[in-house]
Amino acid sequence: IDECGVCNGNGQSTWYQDADGDGLGNPNASVLACTQPTGYVNNASDSDDSCNGTVDECGVCNGNGQSTWYQDADGDGLGNPNASILACTQPTGYVSNASDSDDSCNGTIDECGICNGGGASDWCQDLDGDGLGNANVSISACTQPDGYVADCSDTDDSCNGTVDECGVCNGSGEAIWCQDMDSDGLGNPAIFVSSCDQPTGYVSDCTDDDDSGTTTDCLINGIHAAYAEFDEGSFTIYMSGNEIVMETDGLPNHTSPYWSNTTERCLSGPMGTMCTNSNTTEDHPLFVEPTETSFDQMAPGNIDDFNGSYSLTIPVAPQLAASPSSTGLGAIGFAVSGSMIYNDEEGPNVPLDNAVGSLDYTAAHTGPQSYHYHLETKAWSEDDDALIGIISDGFFIYGRKCNSTGDYPTDLDESGGHTSMTQHSCEPEYHYHIQNEVYLNEYYILFPGDYQGTPNNIQ
Repeated sequence: IDECGVCNGNGQSTWYQDADGDGLGNPNASVLACTQPTGYVNNASDSDDSCNGTVDECGVCNGNGQSTWYQDADGDGLGNPNASILACTQPTGYVSNASDSDDSCNGTIDECGICNGGGASDWCQDLDGDGLGNANVSISACTQPDGYVADCSDTDDSCNGTVDECGVCNGSGEAIWCQDMDSDGLGNPAIFVSSCDQPTGYVSDCTDDDDSGTTTDCLINGIHAAYAEFDEGSFTIYMSGNEIVMETDGLPNHTSPYWSNTTERCLSGPMGTMCTNSNTTEDHPLFVEPTETSFDQMAPGNIDDFNGSYSLTIPVAPQLAASPSSTGLGAIGFAVSGSMIYNDEEGPNVPLDNAVGSLDYTAAHTGPQSYHYHLETKAWSEDDDALIGIISDGFFIYGRKCNSTGDYPTDLDESGGHTSMTQHSCEPEYHYHIQNEVYLNEYYILFPGDYQGTPNNIQ
């Protein structure tokens, strides 16, 4: 008889605590008893006696089992939906999301499927098939559409060939024009310029063997012949007693990116943000895209904004002063184009260096009072003897070369002036030149010196 009163019995049984009442006993909590105690069962199958349910393979009561983890090869926090494993805890190099469309890209995939790409490109229509596109007809696309090219520099998309510097399809370029001092229709073959359009005082027939004329040829309507080169569309020039009166609207007669156009450009400063072309609906006929500058670098304002009235009264026969005098800020002369000439400063004792980036192809930009030039005016003069304009002391200023020698003058004073014959004079006279001294490795300053005559006010 065992201790439980059973004949040939096995004695007391082992009973396992079932704290969570799930019918499974805790192998680590047991008692010996002849009969089943309350709260105990005869099995030891419970791995978690605090869980009234099922403990999953991750040891979680009523858990969902292992999670799916997605490989993040590029470390951008996004997982590859095509590379996953099951695990109870997050493995190194894996994440819980499957949102990565390119797990080799640590960044952003653009609309063209390129990692950290710049998005769709602009393509310009190439109607004439010359490889150059029309900048005014463009589309954005990831790949090159048929009939479109990346080069948007076609000035004439109806020309299947080369547009010359004069804008003529398959043209021969600039023509040769010879000076006709005596106005007989025949030009001096020794004095010529290359130009798309016929300059005033020049002809295409270069067969004159005596273009010297007479003393009266140096006067046109009673005033110096050089005044005939100032643009008639901008200037009114007349004699008043012993003085010459010049009046101009300040608008140049040539192309520039500073004419009004449909590209808005904004500049932020102490006074806030100033925007140009915000409401412009069409380009001015003389507008051209910037080449030497960019819309981001350009100064605020358009040429059209400065349509005003400027006047200069000077002696018929200006004289050299006893001593030179310094130029100031603002206009110091008139250019033949109709616009203003400035010196080599951008502000009080501020050199031009940092403002060069805003200058257009003819070395001009807009300013507080006018569109004006600082450097060699390439719209009509580049390394030649062309008339640039007149300085406010009454002396004319010419290009880098001297007409009387055909070469760079070697006897210039500190202001770039000397006395010699010009293409407009019948006897030697004092005048200025753009000095043939390179500025910032590629430019030539228009007038860096002092007045050698007595300056007159430009109003």
